[in-house]
Amino acid sequence: MAQESMTKKISSALVWIILVLVLLGLGGYGVTNFGRSVRSIGGVGDTEIDIRDYQRALSQELRALEAQTKERVSLSDAIARGRIDQRVQQRLLIGAALDNETARLGISVGDGIVAEQIRTNPAFFGPDGKFDRDTYRYALQQLNMSEADYERILRRETARSILQRAVLAGISAPEAEKKAFLDFAGERRNFTWVRIGQKDLAEPLPPPTEEDLKAYYQAHSENFTLPEMKRITYVWLTPEMLLDKVEIDEDRLREIYDNRKSEYVIPEKRVVERLVFASPDEAKAAMEGLEKGETGFEDLVKARGLTPDDITLEITSPDDLEGAGEAVFARDAPGLVGEFDTDLGPAIINLRQIVPGQETSFEEAREGLEIEARLDKARREIDKMTGELEDLIASGATLEEAAGESDLQSGQIDWWEGVGGGIADYEAFRKAAKKLAKGDFPEIRRLEDGGLFALRLDEIVPPRIEEFEKAKKKVRDAWENQELEKALRKRAEALAPRMAEGADLSAEGLTQTIEEDITRTDYIQGTPPDFLKDVFSMKKGDVKVIDGFGAVYLVRLDDVLPPDESRPDYQQIATMLADQLRQSIAQDLFLAYVADLEEKAGIRLDQAAINAVHAQFR
Repeated sequence: MAQESMTKKISSALVWIILVLVLLGLGGYGVTNFGRSVRSIGGVGDTEIDIRDYQRALSQELRALEAQTKERVSLSDAIARGRIDQRVQQRLLIGAALDNETARLGISVGDGIVAEQIRTNPAFFGPDGKFDRDTYRYALQQLNMSEADYERILRRETARSILQRAVLAGISAPEAEKKAFLDFAGERRNFTWVRIGQKDLAEPLPPPTEEDLKAYYQAHSENFTLPEMKRITYVWLTPEMLLDKVEIDEDRLREIYDNRKSEYVIPEKRVVERLVFASPDEAKAAMEGLEKGETGFEDLVKARGLTPDDITLEITSPDDLEGAGEAVFARDAPGLVGEFDTDLGPAIINLRQIVPGQETSFEEAREGLEIEARLDKARREIDKMTGELEDLIASGATLEEAAGESDLQSGQIDWWEGVGGGIADYEAFRKAAKKLAKGDFPEIRRLEDGGLFALRLDEIVPPRIEEFEKAKKKVRDAWENQELEKALRKRAEALAPRMAEGADLSAEGLTQTIEEDITRTDYIQGTPPDFLKDVFSMKKGDVKVIDGFGAVYLVRLDDVLPPDESRPDYQQIATMLADQLRQSIAQDLFLAYVADLEEKAGIRLDQAAINAVHAQFR
């Protein structure tokens, strides 16, 4: 137990230290092959930026980008996409400017403060919950970091925070600005609205003629333009394609069933709560209170500062609960079992739930087992074929020839990002198709389900207008949407004057809804996403037609009201807005302050050193 506890503490320490390193841009990466004369990529004033810090920061940015894109990204690609080199350099220059200014002002951190930060860091606590020097030393050793290096990092970061707090101390948002934002956020509206849908039209829409569709197609041809496509020939083989060619005998299925019997024969499970007491007298007194109805089991748990999760056990046999297992399994319904002497001491046991056992016979599981076994065998067959297929294609065979001489199936697809169906549903294929270029060798690749594929780019098809007959269904849908919108707007505009006069449109078969005290952050069920944005752009007395999905909304703004300071969320909104404004002002001020420091001290960058770092990533 002690060893396990120490391991957990060390793991915790490593996580904490790694987080510190990431935040400081000083994570555990090294740089090699730099000459001794090149130690910096530049600096601010008298403060240098270590060349290794730049390499580590670039590595962290690349890993973050790869985590987002789920694919490997080279430094050159990352620079082309988002100039990560410039972002990293600017971040390091900001840190250097702050370090240069703290040195100029003589801001430093004493040994006592550093020692206190280390002593109170949970990452370095031992099994007793207090600072442990062995844990501290061992955690740093795992990162190849000396105590002096770690303490230097703490001093520098603490000095920066002292300077930052001094610069930003006392910043608050101007009252006039806070009031303007709060008035905007807290303003209220009273309005009346009706929804007009297709069923509210006096007559159904007439069906389109062929001439109508062709005229719409010609007038909106840009809406039926296909994107640039890659015309790809591919071959593939999946385990499902081989199901009919692999056989599994009965004995093998029974062997699989027996090996996984725990999945098919699940014993009855009992969920119990075990509340342990310090002495038999305490347990007995608590049990008497339960029996007399003076207290409840849940009350006893809360009184001990515990939750149900702290005392819950799942058992499948009387042996799983020493001292009380037989009594628990003797009950046929949940409830209080009684007071027992358990392996942890005197305890009261409560049976919370009985989960019946489940058993799936071999006959019931057979079909699923056979499919699973066939798929597994098919995957292994495909693994065996891979080398032969690679040799076949490497010898000069075309994809079509490879398909003719093996179980591979061939096909062709016009592919672009977003197309799906068939092989295009596989992530591996989509990634390969995206990178595919003319002349690429059709190497064998693996699919997520254990299958394989190879592909060849035949041609790149430029954007073009889809033929009318192929696009006809999309043209019809678009025409019908257009005509429906026209009819709905015509109906709404005809009713608008009556609504402006205050008429009740219920007589027209419409449901008229009155809303009061609505703020910008509210949501009206059954309305489109920008509905309230449109309502808040109206003036008192205005009537407006707002488009929706297959419907229009006729709205009359009845009143504009100031914020209601008695609303429960008013003060919360006020506090949130004040904090956001203060943080925004503080950020702008701090960036301006750093820019001033950089200008006064002077910044410099050594492009040759930067290029040397970039070369390490090739």
